[in-house]
Amino acid sequence: MTVWSGTWVTERLGVGLEGDERLRSLLGLALRRNPRRAHLLVSNVLGKHVPQSPAVVYGAGHGLGARVRALLGDEEAARAVVVGYAETATGLGHSVADGVSLAPYLHSTRRPVEGVPRAGGFEESHSHATSHLLLPENPDLLAGPGPLILVDDEFSTGNTVLNTIRDLHERYPRDRYVIVALVDMRSPGDRGRLDSFAAEIGARVDLIALASGTLRLPDGVLAKGRALVAAHEPSAQPSASGRGAAVVGPGAPAADPGPGGAAPAGAPSGGETASGSRPAVATASDEGGRGPLTDAGSGPGPLPDPGSSPGGERLPASGSGPLPDAGSLPDPDPRPVAPDTRAAAATGPGPVTADVRAGAPAVPPRAAKVRPAEVRRVELEWPDGVPDGGRHGFLPGHRQRLEDALPAMARRLADAVGRGAGRVLVLGFEELMYAPLRLGTALEQVLDADVRYSTTTRSPVLAVDDPGYAIRTRIAFPAHDDPADGPGERYAYNVADAGFDVVVAVVDSVADTPGLHAPGGLLDRLAAHTPHLVLAVVPSHVPGPARTRPAPAPRTAPAPGRARTTSPAPAHTTSPAPAPRPVPEKVPMLPEPLRGPAFSSYAPEQVGWLLQDLSDVELEAPTEEREEAIQSGGAHYAESLPVEYQPSDEYQALFRRALDESAGRIARAVGVVTETVLAERSPRPVLVSLARAGTPVGVLMRRWARDRHGLDLPHYAVSIVRGRGIDANALRWLQRHHDPADVVFVDGWTGKGAITRELAAALDACEDLQGFDPSIAVLADPGGCVSTYGTREDFLIPSACLNSTVSGLISRTVLRADLVGPHDFHGAKFYRELAGSDVSNDFLDTVAARFDEVAAAVDTEVKELLAADRAPTWEGWAAVERISEEYGIHDVNLVKPGVGETTRVLLRRVPWKILARTGAGADLDHVRLLAAQRGVPVEEVGELPYSCVGLIHPRYTRGATGADGTAVTAP
Repeated sequence: MTVWSGTWVTERLGVGLEGDERLRSLLGLALRRNPRRAHLLVSNVLGKHVPQSPAVVYGAGHGLGARVRALLGDEEAARAVVVGYAETATGLGHSVADGVSLAPYLHSTRRPVEGVPRAGGFEESHSHATSHLLLPENPDLLAGPGPLILVDDEFSTGNTVLNTIRDLHERYPRDRYVIVALVDMRSPGDRGRLDSFAAEIGARVDLIALASGTLRLPDGVLAKGRALVAAHEPSAQPSASGRGAAVVGPGAPAADPGPGGAAPAGAPSGGETASGSRPAVATASDEGGRGPLTDAGSGPGPLPDPGSSPGGERLPASGSGPLPDAGSLPDPDPRPVAPDTRAAAATGPGPVTADVRAGAPAVPPRAAKVRPAEVRRVELEWPDGVPDGGRHGFLPGHRQRLEDALPAMARRLADAVGRGAGRVLVLGFEELMYAPLRLGTALEQVLDADVRYSTTTRSPVLAVDDPGYAIRTRIAFPAHDDPADGPGERYAYNVADAGFDVVVAVVDSVADTPGLHAPGGLLDRLAAHTPHLVLAVVPSHVPGPARTRPAPAPRTAPAPGRARTTSPAPAHTTSPAPAPRPVPEKVPMLPEPLRGPAFSSYAPEQVGWLLQDLSDVELEAPTEEREEAIQSGGAHYAESLPVEYQPSDEYQALFRRALDESAGRIARAVGVVTETVLAERSPRPVLVSLARAGTPVGVLMRRWARDRHGLDLPHYAVSIVRGRGIDANALRWLQRHHDPADVVFVDGWTGKGAITRELAAALDACEDLQGFDPSIAVLADPGGCVSTYGTREDFLIPSACLNSTVSGLISRTVLRADLVGPHDFHGAKFYRELAGSDVSNDFLDTVAARFDEVAAAVDTEVKELLAADRAPTWEGWAAVERISEEYGIHDVNLVKPGVGETTRVLLRRVPWKILARTGAGADLDHVRLLAAQRGVPVEEVGELPYSCVGLIHPRYTRGATGADGTAVTAP
């Protein structure tokens, strides 16, 4: 009985693969170290991580292409362009283009080429690698109005694909797109996303995949995944080259080199970022009447019998046969065998090898292994003028010339391999997937052997030698193509000790460098696991007759260095065309706002959170530890979260009493600030609350506008962090979807005006974020910092009494470099486990129930305010500076004025003392209760512009609190 290669992960993490029965034949599971997604979907038919029959890999893509052609019809297919994604889907996209047959092909690349202008580009969300570039030799390749077919291996959230469509649609608008993927793994929440996107750009978007489903992830899966990776990762030792760590344990990933190639100091092993997501779905018969998006089918496509090669023939159309189940697919498992015991002379010292099977001892140094006498190079006689792939475009004419040349090239390979080989691997190189794949399909036709195909990759993944795990072994080696983003580790999976009699390494001439042949390089690593190595070099196509390409490297390993000779590159068959019209660079496609109930306890229409969900990341730290780190400069307050305060029954009762007593007062302030905004800013403003204190206020303002005026105002929540600014990516999302002039920023209250200043400075610093008004509308402005407010009294707003349980169960926002990349939203957590204590909607309903009774008073007050001088006085800032000096604090950031900020000090920070205005009444009951619980003195002060002020403990260390965590006198 065949064991599914996702069993190991599902049993240990509790994840579940749900959907089409064929999913398990297409996918396995592995683990990687990543703060957002621990699991990795590993395809059995992609030819990247799992060696597979070339005919099966090619047939999967070719069959999808045939279905696209059937969907479009020949006339539209001839006007189409196929685009694949680097690095994983370059071969898949090219195979799809072969199935379409009539369309040219282009794939994105991470290899810039000097002198070749960009026709587009984008970032892949959460990728550990660099930007994607589109570099067609003929810039007009993408300019036609025909359909654009985008191909990726997996479609989850769709960020990468939609980012590409948006970028290209601005440059080359068209009315039809087709998205193709091996699997559609969209979550239920993402299912409707393409409809709105298609309607937004005014185009039809179709979607085709081999199978569809979703991955069910239990709570805490990230923490469990991290623990599993840590338990199976070995320690690392410095490599002989001094380039960093070479893995010597059970195939575990080395530290992610990152864009610059070097792992940051202290970085954990692994660290690959989750790739951006991708989509797919239903049947071509669903075409009509579906609106702009048509799910064009996720039913089975043809997979050829491994005994026959598609060659240059057109494969049967979709539906000609069922997709094989796991038992009928050729075994993707590399069948590890006992470690090699061949004996031969040592070839000299080399670094410790970075390839082992899990549970096996570390591979000994190179001197204890056998290396073949030489790597046998085969001259392919690649056809002149045929590009090595789709990096700069591959036309239908190129396709036919390659098909004609494949049989002869396969015979040359077969002669180099030898007729006695029983198991042969054709190993491609990163983006160079299609050329070795087609060589593999042709080799299957002329060689009586079990031929498999896979490629090397940039992605670090944990290896575990278990039949129920998709990545059994791993080989690590240095990059050998002088990558633009610097040196780094590269990997070949399921190749080590897999019983291959011959490995045929296929690289392009740019990658045929001394580093490929050097000790510790790819060929040296492979030599430990096969008795015979064959090297085939495909000439790298570089556009333009004046371009040159590197000559093949010497047949024996040269001394380190990069000396090369060059020879003219063949001219491409496309003709030059004018450059595309320039389009300003844009931030990549950002995800849609998070909404309840998946994220927050608010109803989905009440607020869209422009945040990323970090619910499964452990971010909480004890208050005293956080305070010490913050004041010592060791950490920023936004890099962690305080442990969520759990209110006592007494405190909950106090909150309820305060809400009942102040609901009318709050309703009146909500009405005043909302009517002021409607009168002065825009007839249909876009409310953007500053998470999290501003969010309940924004929801209430939206409800007032709906109840009183029948307006359905958009409302979003964004993050702003003192000292770091507002989330610029969130503003870019708003800029794309709304007029920035309509945006009104909303907060709960002002203290000394730090956030008001922060917002103005942040907007001033971002040249691409023009048109936003930096002023803030607040419920209460006791500091005199803004001109749009509901009141300037410092009174208790009950939402300040609690944390997440009055704010939709959302944490304070998080900004940390390892969790929030340059094109990510800031993060936050959804505390689902606190649902039993949630009063978020109770707070809203209690206040909104008083709207009618305060309406007349609101109308009167708004008329008076609109005629009055409401210029900011900054009275609060002056008071804070005075208090800071009088109490010897000398840091205004440790002085938190107003009842709302004082409450935050007591809940989140280490308080020193509370200043209360003499005569302040019930508004401070909760402050006095919290102060008593933490042993914080409350000092009454006569002259105070606020009802109270919270002082954070100055010069804080953990010695500033007693054993019970209560405050002691400052030093």
